[in-house]
Amino acid sequence: MSVATLALLRWQFDLTWSLFEYHLERLDPADFLWEPAPHCWSVRQSTDGTWTPDWADTEPDPVPVPTIGWLTWHVGWWWTVTMDHLRGGSARQRTAVAWPGAGEPTVAWLRGLRTEWLGLLDQLSDNDLDRTATFPWPDQTDHTVTHTIGWVNSELMKNVAEIGQLRLLRAARTDRDGPAARQ
Repeated sequence: MSVATLALLRWQFDLTWSLFEYHLERLDPADFLWEPAPHCWSVRQSTDGTWTPDWADTEPDPVPVPTIGWLTWHVGWWWTVTMDHLRGGSARQRTAVAWPGAGEPTVAWLRGLRTEWLGLLDQLSDNDLDRTATFPWPDQTDHTVTHTIGWVNSELMKNVAEIGQLRLLRAARTDRDGPAARQ
């Protein structure tokens, strides 16, 4: 792979992140836990103040609608684990990646992950890009670090679209039904 490949992947990431910033700047803390449907996955606060995401080892049918809180935890989880793998260290368990809470704590966390990701990308050489990647494909050896970077861009783009759509739906509901609809 060439530096041109990494430059293209970085451009794609930056474009996706700019779309994310549009929504991050407009999120209200109450947006994070809004449940748009009766069957939702969210993050739940325990008595000790920590947040636990809803989870099932086998995807339920029907698939629950995620809240913005759950989606932001999900982004933080897969991104943290991806960086652990690319650095060659032990990957954290899903349960070890904590959601910081609604509003600014989560926005700051995600922006911090972005900064960390860009720092990691800046350290990659051509040889690194061609290295076999074991995440998120543990049983396939034909995927490289370049594939992983492309996967991060795709996964982020999908999650940004979901977060943005939920934010817009909640805002539209408020416009239509008044402030009580945001509850």
